[in-house]
Amino acid sequence: MKKTPVNETLRKATVKRVSKETSISATLLIEGTGKYDISTGIRFLDHMLELVTKHGGFDLTLKATGDLDIDQHHTVEDVGIVLGEVFKKALGKKVGINRAGYFVLPMDETLAVVAVDLSGRPALVYCDLIKARLVGDLQTELLHDFFGGFVNSAGANLHAKVMYGRSSHHKVEAIFKCFARAMRYACSTDVQMKDQLPSTKGLL
Repeated sequence: MKKTPVNETLRKATVKRVSKETSISATLLIEGTGKYDISTGIRFLDHMLELVTKHGGFDLTLKATGDLDIDQHHTVEDVGIVLGEVFKKALGKKVGINRAGYFVLPMDETLAVVAVDLSGRPALVYCDLIKARLVGDLQTELLHDFFGGFVNSAGANLHAKVMYGRSSHHKVEAIFKCFARAMRYACSTDVQMKDQLPSTKGLL
């Protein structure tokens, strides 16, 4: 019996970013099994990145230190930047990927949707309906900055929206789980067009 061929090329990358405000390193394996080792100094952000890793089927090691004594802004935004950079580097020329993906997810009483296109053109539309200043130890207004950092460095078009819900925790978690599942599909191989770049322009 002929065995089904497997993807022999594992897409993996490491990125390090150092500024006067933060020092962040990340290693990503796209063909992973949901393994993670994450530390940002913000425990709720760690938890959300763990969800991305598990639900995306990626392996991610990410270590960040930053000027949290001043504010969380630099750390949260820079973690988003590094996450985008490491995805972009791991995806390489993007030949054969599905490129775009979306996911709709219920989190108890909350419903969220995320759509992503790894188009090379950064754009973000974000609406989470969160009124609480904090969820856990994370400043919620910085979620927009996190995803803004991601799309700019990854070259991605991302739309994320909470349709409705009560719990702020559920709203954030639903968005990150949707993001993970959308990225999982966008990064996966299109078997029918595995040798082609998914663009009529000839570049992404």
